[in-house]
Amino acid sequence: MTSLPTRSLEDQVRSIVAEHRDKRGALLPILHAVMEDLGYVDPAVIPILADELNLSRADVHGVVTFYHDFRQTLPGRRTVRICRAEACQAVGAAKLADQAQARLGVTFGETTEDGAVTLEQVFCLGNCAIGPSVQVDDRLYGRVSPQQLDRLLDVNA
Repeated sequence: MTSLPTRSLEDQVRSIVAEHRDKRGALLPILHAVMEDLGYVDPAVIPILADELNLSRADVHGVVTFYHDFRQTLPGRRTVRICRAEACQAVGAAKLADQAQARLGVTFGETTEDGAVTLEQVFCLGNCAIGPSVQVDDRLYGRVSPQQLDRLLDVNA
């Protein structure tokens, strides 16, 4: 059985650009599509996007680094997001944030050395009435206690 050849990163990115080039403010939809396809915005795509969109590399890099949604490194196998908005802060989110950082040995925006967990902070998960809120991958949890957070951080669970 033969496997199909994989597309190069450049071919993949140019294909994404071709799909979104005609959209107004095309860079943002393109970056979101790159994130969806690759899981992150590899720094190697910045010159490709700049060339394709007739922008400077600095312009593209500036957008990638300005928005927290665009990762420049491969995320962990699981992503844990802790809400840091006012409603969640009022009911213990700061304590959960400290606990998660201490337990995982990383700060927000980092991935554990073993590649298991990426820890992120967000400023609203839309779950304000039952904070503090934590999102693990695509699943949202409310009224998260320190004990529940420990269970959520257990990547073997």
